Amino acid sequence: MTKLSRLLLSLIIAVMAVSWAVAQDEASGSNSKSDVRTVTGCLSKSGGGDEYLLTANDGSTWEIHSKKSGANLAKHVGHTITATGVVSNAKAHNLKEDAKDAASDTGMTKEHAEHGHLKVTDVQMVSESCQK
Repeated sequence: MTKLSRLLLSLIIAVMAVSWAVAQDEASGSNSKSDVRTVTGCLSKSGGGDEYLLTANDGSTWEIHSKKSGANLAKHVGHTITATGVVSNAKAHNLKEDAKDAASDTGMTKEHAEHGHLKVTDVQMVSESCQK
């Protein structure tokens, strides 16, 4: 299969996934995935200022901006934490993740861990170190 036909197939699958997700959303009146996530993993500093990265135990990654969150994250850098928060742009995020899952299911991509932006509302320290 040529690269062009793989790309075309990926685009078709992504469009079908988005169409299906929109139809499901309209039919049920709610998202198939929750807008709220509770994630446990390692918190690290990312970039400058108030940017952090939470790498979850399940392989997902979440960008967090402390100015947009109600939690004090600076004191938890290098710790394993459980963070609860709201997914930023939840509808677009869920559509993107559904399309990524569809591509992974067809073998087009191997990477399917969730990645997004989280507005953290609660942080609980699990451990003063991160598991490797």
